[in-house]
Amino acid sequence: MKKPIDVAIIGAGNRSLLYAKYAAAHPDRMKIVAVAEPDATRRTQCATTYSIPPENIVPGWEDLASRPKFADAIMNGTMDRMHYESTIPFLRKGYHVLLEKPIAPTEDEVRGLIAEAKSTGVTVMICHVLRYAPLYRKIHDLVTSGRIGKVLSVHSAEDVSYHHMAAAFVRGKWNRRAINPILLAKCCHDLDLIAWMFSGLAPVRVSSFGSNTLFRPEMAPPGAPMRCLDGCPVEATCPYSAVPNYADSDMWTMYAFEDLEGIATPTREQKIESLRNVSPHGRCVYHCGCDVADHQSVLVEFENGAAASHDLFTNVPMTNRTMHIVGTLGDIHGDLTLGELTLRTLDPTLPGSKFYAEEKISSDIEGDMHGGGDFLLVEDFINALRGEPTSPGSTRIEDSLAGHLIAFAADRAMTGRQVVEING
Repeated sequence: MKKPIDVAIIGAGNRSLLYAKYAAAHPDRMKIVAVAEPDATRRTQCATTYSIPPENIVPGWEDLASRPKFADAIMNGTMDRMHYESTIPFLRKGYHVLLEKPIAPTEDEVRGLIAEAKSTGVTVMICHVLRYAPLYRKIHDLVTSGRIGKVLSVHSAEDVSYHHMAAAFVRGKWNRRAINPILLAKCCHDLDLIAWMFSGLAPVRVSSFGSNTLFRPEMAPPGAPMRCLDGCPVEATCPYSAVPNYADSDMWTMYAFEDLEGIATPTREQKIESLRNVSPHGRCVYHCGCDVADHQSVLVEFENGAAASHDLFTNVPMTNRTMHIVGTLGDIHGDLTLGELTLRTLDPTLPGSKFYAEEKISSDIEGDMHGGGDFLLVEDFINALRGEPTSPGSTRIEDSLAGHLIAFAADRAMTGRQVVEING
């Protein structure tokens, strides 16, 4: 029998720890052997969960990178801006890498990592988990099987709930366009799916429109202070109030209460005190200095003349993703939340006036936030390293380039009010 794949975690954040659960479920296939994480609480929790030896429990990834190669692979869950510098040293020592999306926040760094992966010959896979979600796998199967003929156009949409937008992109670490444009940070999954549906055809030009119209100081209610609990006159009725969103909910505690992570079960009073004085998530959403777009639309032309579009909607009540693909012989509608798709094909021979055949297809949703794709992604990475069959949607780094190029071009198109050519 093959031994488990030894994996070192660098950046033990929420995504890395979720992927690491694969090792607990399949100890014969994957083993966590090291963790590098600056936060002492997360570092200790990870080390305890996976019985990591003391010498492999360190605060910084540099410590592990400086050693002779001691594991098979690295799981890189560091912040986006650190991906390039924290991945290159491990590639040069022959480590395989599972890298959280996006690859990097700049085009130069993305291309640099792809070049390094190619020159070292290691496997680098990007965490585009939606390629593994059963819904999108089924859509891709239908497209590649020719059921709807040649693809003419694709439209996708992502609905980001108002509370997610506020937690991550207004009050959170991703609220500055210079650090990470929201299209890259939030929608690189969707743009990757679009590129995947076109089966390797290159995107050639992009236009885009969007802006931050809501989360601005001039949009604040009259008398709104800098923080929710500084006597805001509308705090009790504001949908963005920090109290119901964070103190009274477990939804975004991993973002809102980093200062309380050393406390096993913070009380409501401790959370309120943090929101009043410490946590950035206690700030009024209109006074956070947010400059990322709160809505954006993208139009892409591919080299064969086909087109695709993507809409990012924030501040909606419910999170969801949808996709509509139109081909020469039919179309496909997919809804990720429902886990359902509808296939319609042209057929003038059917009786009555319908003139098309219709099939409803349900996909199994495994219960994670990406439609069942998280564990399937890790399984595919382990399969690749063990020399076992991999998914048709394997997200190797070179295959992720097109979606990233669309994101970079769309940001330039939006800010420069122009159509941007893509040089593949």
